[in-house]
Amino acid sequence: MVKDRKEEAPKKKKSDFKAFLKKRAPIYLALIAMFVVFGIPEFTKGSLEKSFPEFTAEEQQIVDILMKYDGGNGGYTLMNAISDKIAEEYPDEKIYDHKKTVVELSVSNINLEENQVVLYFKSHQGEMNFDWNVNSKSSDITSNNPESKHLIDKVKFYD
Repeated sequence: MVKDRKEEAPKKKKSDFKAFLKKRAPIYLALIAMFVVFGIPEFTKGSLEKSFPEFTAEEQQIVDILMKYDGGNGGYTLMNAISDKIAEEYPDEKIYDHKKTVVELSVSNINLEENQVVLYFKSHQGEMNFDWNVNSKSSDITSNNPESKHLIDKVKFYD
């Protein structure tokens, strides 16, 4: 009888979950490491739009009119043209993540309907300055320097 009681005592079971994790831990660690190495840099990648400062609602409306300008063609916007121009100048660099890169975008009111938007891009190798006038009522955009004119033309005549 004494032996029966000892045998009836429950044996310690290994947790099924613990055994499952122990068996597959290297696989899970490898997946997490791959995500950290390849996934996170893609999510934290710098871009031109992320470099812009905060704007008031009125200023944001002007910036949206300018950056979404597509010349009536649809698809290729002024934001794409600016990004392409910067990528052309710095082809193999993560330029927005560089310490010396400065992106300034300012909106100033010229008159009741017209605003001036200046984009200043400075990096360790040089600088670019773009200057436009944006009519908030008619959404007309005019350039004030040759670099800006070139980008407007590129957007207008894009196929």
